[in-house]
Amino acid sequence: MALLTVLLPLLMLGVVLALGRYEDLLLPREQAPLDPTAPPAPTVSRHASG
Repeated sequence: MALLTVLLPLLMLGVVLALGRYEDLLLPREQAPLDPTAPPAPTVSRHASG
């Protein structure tokens, strides 16, 4: 029973790391970076009415 207590967290950590690698392969990051000279997008500001 003590062996299970030691091995189970290690096994779960391996599964989480493997799923992270799988996600990186399945959903690759964008190749084109954003243009740093582009103006920022307009934001909506909310004012308290009262």
